[in-house]
Amino acid sequence: MRYRNREPRFGAYPSGMQEQMAANYSFSVILEPQEEGGFTVLVPALPEVVTEGDTEQEALASAEEAIRAILSYRQDHGIAIPSDTPPEIRRITVAA
Repeated sequence: MRYRNREPRFGAYPSGMQEQMAANYSFSVILEPQEEGGFTVLVPALPEVVTEGDTEQEALASAEEAIRAILSYRQDHGIAIPSDTPPEIRRITVAA
């Protein structure tokens, strides 16, 4: 039996191409200035991500790298990637 080399149909992807197409995700982050300088970054939708940087730019770059690593881990292990939910921040005052 002979196989012809056919072009993919509309909407079909050649072998492996679908895995190469990356989805875009957006997540809210919380930057916490630290007393000693720098920032800690939290990603509420991805509690595994806690990172830091000496400047805001470094902290955000570190967060982006950490988010990519967690998304890859979740995809590789069949763990759902949550949608972003913007955090709601409130202030609570307590007497100590």
